[in-house]
Amino acid sequence: MIKDKLLQVQQQIEKACERAHRASGEVSLIAVTKTNPVPKLMEAYAAGSRDFGENKVQEMLDKMQQLPGDIRWHMIGHLQRNKVKYIVGKVHLIHSVDSLRLAEEISKESIKKQVTSDILVEVNVAQEASKFGTTSQEAMELVEAISVLPGIRIKGLMTIAPYVDHPEENREYFRNLKQLSVDIENKNIDNVSMEVLSMGMTGDYLVAIEEGATYVRVGTGIFGARDYSVSK
Repeated sequence: MIKDKLLQVQQQIEKACERAHRASGEVSLIAVTKTNPVPKLMEAYAAGSRDFGENKVQEMLDKMQQLPGDIRWHMIGHLQRNKVKYIVGKVHLIHSVDSLRLAEEISKESIKKQVTSDILVEVNVAQEASKFGTTSQEAMELVEAISVLPGIRIKGLMTIAPYVDHPEENREYFRNLKQLSVDIENKNIDNVSMEVLSMGMTGDYLVAIEEGATYVRVGTGIFGARDYSVSK
């Protein structure tokens, strides 16, 4: 049952926090709901989940209409500039800002809708060609460029680590993202905080917590294997 899996994940989060000498309240669990149908999401909601993560704008919008209004929606997938207008003002946090042009579009739509959008800068720490994100070397420059845009608040960083057989293999990437966040924080840039580190998924979220994650994104560990033949 989803309720049982959710409880198991939350218990594992608490244990990881203990190992890292962190308070369990420092880490929030995002239930990654992509490709899962609404009834499954309602099960997670009934079990206490309030942070849901989606990869695709249309799927998120469809589910928003069918689910309770107190859910905090997280855009965790690659965001195209022409889709920005549909989610600004509706999502709690955009995790995947990987370019100045995308940030400028979010800024423009935020001003138009008279809202402030909270975002994370996505960093491709492992430098995988198949993944989006700025490089660790260019992240500081990108953060500084975005920081002056109106209608946007930078809340931290996000990364998607490689898919590996052994979670330990990703520890260095999580550690590097944490160090990058510290370096950026030390710059004291206006309109920038590094309170959020979104890193770690079903296979490696425990290692990510030990290295400083504040949001972990877990889908399969809660909902089971995804059925990609159904979009929602």
